Amino acid sequence: MALKEKIKVIISDLDGTLLNSKHQISDYTKSIFQQLYDQNYLIIIATGRHHLDAFPIIETLGFPVYLVTSNGARIHSPTKELLFSFDISSDAIKSILNMDIDSDITTVLFREAVWQTNKENKKLNSFQKEMHYPPEIVDFKAMEDCGAIKLFFSHDNHQTLVELRDRILVVNPIDFSHAFSLPFCLEFMDKSVDKSVAIFKILEKENFTFEQTISFGDGFNDERMLDATGIGIIMENAVETLKVKLSHLEIISSNDMDGVATYLHEKIVSTFIQK
Repeated sequence: MALKEKIKVIISDLDGTLLNSKHQISDYTKSIFQQLYDQNYLIIIATGRHHLDAFPIIETLGFPVYLVTSNGARIHSPTKELLFSFDISSDAIKSILNMDIDSDITTVLFREAVWQTNKENKKLNSFQKEMHYPPEIVDFKAMEDCGAIKLFFSHDNHQTLVELRDRILVVNPIDFSHAFSLPFCLEFMDKSVDKSVAIFKILEKENFTFEQTISFGDGFNDERMLDATGIGIIMENAVETLKVKLSHLEIISSNDMDGVATYLHEKIVSTFIQK
């Protein structure tokens, strides 16, 4: 069966996948996705970003899509209706924040309207071209309510984050799921939260199955999504350990080479033109 007939749902991560290294969607990618939308393919964007940060990006596509954010903690419909919401409990987060965490590590809580952090991090700030989701520097030790959508840590040394992850899982091994969205970003969500779980909710609502989906990703927060979908595609710029772990999946060209759009044009969109 041709990919055009088999696939009805197209799912993509943002950073390192649909977005180039300037954190933008190229005009070429927009044109390919517009053609897919016009042919009634269901489009789902699934990202680790907060919804306030992601909305302005996906609006540049020029058409409405389903949006999964914070690695599955939020789902918004194409009309921006909130369909699903799940936060980490304050006590669970405090079990981590009360640890002795190296002050060189940037700690971030994703709250509903602001992201709270222990320090300014220009590298993280650069992911937003305009500050739709502003940071607020806080003293976590003085906070009573630490409930949040997501907790994450950033440090330029990946091994530093690996060691922190291992310490956290000793202190609290049961409340969280976790992933490295990028080598310098370690993210913790509630154990029930994952992109694949959120996508299943959308597919169920729209009467599709995973067998009818194709997904694109580059980070370990995409792992279960890539493995669950009918076709999972890994970006060339993905971390090598993900490529090894999912060695059965195809690897395509990088985000800066419009890998997603190029693949979809070759496998699906070009068949529209041939008619």
